[in-house]
Amino acid sequence: MKQLSILGSTGSIGRNVLSIVSMFPERFRVAALTARDNVELLARQIERFRPDIAVVFDRDRADRLDSLLPAEVRVEILSGEEGYRIAAEHGGSGMVVAAMMGAAGLAPTLAGISAKKEIALANKETLVMAGELVMGQAAQNGVTIRPIDSEHSAIFQCLSGQRREDLDRILLTASGGPFRRTPPADFTKITPADALKHPNWEMGRKITIDSATMMNKGLEVIEAKWLFGVSEKQIEVVVHPQSIVHSMVAFRDGSVMAQLGVPDMKGAIAYALSYPERLPIQQPAPDFAALGALTFEAPDRAKFPCLDLAFGACEAGGTMPAVLNAANEVAVAAFLDARIPFTAIPGVIESAMGRHSRVDHPSLSDLLDADGWARETAEEHIMKIQGQLS
Repeated sequence: MKQLSILGSTGSIGRNVLSIVSMFPERFRVAALTARDNVELLARQIERFRPDIAVVFDRDRADRLDSLLPAEVRVEILSGEEGYRIAAEHGGSGMVVAAMMGAAGLAPTLAGISAKKEIALANKETLVMAGELVMGQAAQNGVTIRPIDSEHSAIFQCLSGQRREDLDRILLTASGGPFRRTPPADFTKITPADALKHPNWEMGRKITIDSATMMNKGLEVIEAKWLFGVSEKQIEVVVHPQSIVHSMVAFRDGSVMAQLGVPDMKGAIAYALSYPERLPIQQPAPDFAALGALTFEAPDRAKFPCLDLAFGACEAGGTMPAVLNAANEVAVAAFLDARIPFTAIPGVIESAMGRHSRVDHPSLSDLLDADGWARETAEEHIMKIQGQLS
């Protein structure tokens, strides 16, 4: 039986992981659950799955969680960064499912790697911020990192059994988000409610906005570089509105392999948890006759400048991707709070990148410093925008 520490159990990925666990109770047990502040949902998950450890953001939330649990439920409740580290290192688990949102997932993932746990990675920001460091430590500790992102799972599957020297390039597919056909002149009218209406996928709020700006695909480019050991010049983004082809790999003889499936994260999650087996998760294959056609097009880089910002950060390397990621997190939060317009998001990120003095081959301390600096710098830029708008 595989025992899991699920970091970010109340988010979209975490909930889907638990649905897989529910389908196969003879194969999986939950050893640890962590969340940030959704203590009500976490309490229900604890009652259902009975982990050894549960972790929340701070002591107040821990007290609240404790008050919600029946007396007969025995669980150790921890809080803060130390609690997340303990959950990742928990001796009772063999795999860490890294599904915490944003930069907060980096330190617990590194802790899981240091403890020689298998890593099922959904937190792309971990590799965006610290790809060189994370992959280096994984290699040193003999740790396998398996992707949960549908795109990276697809690439992993397409490369399985293939000679790496035959790889020509990776074709990373993108849905195009909700504004693929929206004229640029109408972007100034986009509201958070508009941007949260993804046409194909059900995701968390932050990642849904990233999809709308196409920053999500840019972050996935950086993640793919580190996961598969390729240059950003070997990664091409292709817009595929139907989200059936999850990604493709082109080989040097002109052959292309693609992995297809319905737009549902359960397939990628189940494969990461059970590799090399495939679980019978009752997920249907695409109805190709009903689909009629699968279409592809180049992304509109002028309309979605975040994609080029991500490629630029990927090429620059060092601490630049950490700055890109941090500034984007701050900008997206400001947009969701109606502090800045949708069109201001790329400018906030570009401003931080332009002011940053890159550190090559950064340590964890360098990366955390860059992350903090970028957040402060992005917030300063947002305040200037607010001043101009008022």
